[in-house]
Amino acid sequence: MRAGEFPDGTRTLRAKIDMASGNLNLRDPVMYRILHTEHHRQGNKWCIYPMYDWAHGLEDSIEGITHSLCSLEYENHRPLYDWFLDQLGIYHPRQIEFARLNLTYTVMSKRRFIELVSGGYLNGYDDPRLPTLAGLRRRGYTPEAIYDFCQSIGVTKLISTIDVAILEDCVRNDLNKRAQRVMAVMKPLKVVLTNYPEGQTEELDAVNNPEDAGAGMRKVPFSRELYIEQDDFQEVPAPKYYRLSPGREVRLRNAYFIKCDEVIKDENGEIVELRCSYDPATRGGDSPDGRKVKATLHWVSAQHAVTAEARLYDHLFSKPNPDEVDEGQTYFDNLNPKSLEVATCYVEPSVVGAAPGTRYQFERIGYFCVDRDATSEKPVFNRTVTLRDSWAKIAKAQGGK
Repeated sequence: MRAGEFPDGTRTLRAKIDMASGNLNLRDPVMYRILHTEHHRQGNKWCIYPMYDWAHGLEDSIEGITHSLCSLEYENHRPLYDWFLDQLGIYHPRQIEFARLNLTYTVMSKRRFIELVSGGYLNGYDDPRLPTLAGLRRRGYTPEAIYDFCQSIGVTKLISTIDVAILEDCVRNDLNKRAQRVMAVMKPLKVVLTNYPEGQTEELDAVNNPEDAGAGMRKVPFSRELYIEQDDFQEVPAPKYYRLSPGREVRLRNAYFIKCDEVIKDENGEIVELRCSYDPATRGGDSPDGRKVKATLHWVSAQHAVTAEARLYDHLFSKPNPDEVDEGQTYFDNLNPKSLEVATCYVEPSVVGAAPGTRYQFERIGYFCVDRDATSEKPVFNRTVTLRDSWAKIAKAQGGK
């Protein structure tokens, strides 16, 4: 075999144990098989390759492993692991089995990772939709959040599936403490402050992180023309809608009270601009006469906003269990067509030059991090997670299914 005299599959080297054993793995298991293929280090020097069970214990022993942690499917392999080491009389690590981690709305199998990447469904093994460490890192997950998740679910022998919402809550809790706040607008609606001086710009103070007093302050430019979110305005407000509408006053975050005076529409009847007035006495967001408003909106200065690409990542699959399929289907049929949506957003200029991996909370939107594809001319942000679990609302609306 070693000399290469035999073709693939014609010979094997087996361990003589017990063909009558109740454990299939002890019925004279194969140790080496012939495989005429090039090795990434040894080239064509070897044409025999060890089987997993034979190599497993040897490698652990050579490397001085104390505890070899395996998933439950290796529990009935442990007697063979022990037999090989006992027969060799070498250092004997201890193998311990536990349940494999399964998460809803994704897959954890390396084989399936390969199928998804090689099939063109994902953009490499660091695609932020994959639950690989590289994918999680690129999406903006912190080591602390992953550690907290592992601590919260513990280790068990019970086969179960963990709700991915638990992992998402862990990263929300962590980023809430460490991520700098910035304002960004995803779907812009132009606001013109008719009584604000034309050509004037001022810088307003904004807190970087209310959870971290040491994070300091930043300056945010303010001008006559602004962008707010389209969803923050309704011409005919619905019941309990407290954001901007004709004649109503709201607060702009860190800025002023404004009131909508006029709605401008295009030839198709679509709203394209709001004409508003601001109260200069409310700088900083409070009124000296004590009047209150029921809503605070985020905004960016139209003149100073940075145009960026936002990659809005969501669950890779549309069902909690990707293998829940109809007859004739595969788990590919459950891929979520909206697992990645690319949008243009407008962000305050404090983000310019941020290094890849820098994490932010886009106020009232979610947590984002700078992607490695970002340039000084075109920032790119990956959405780590929304501020709230929108999928929980969907499940509730569907009766908990």
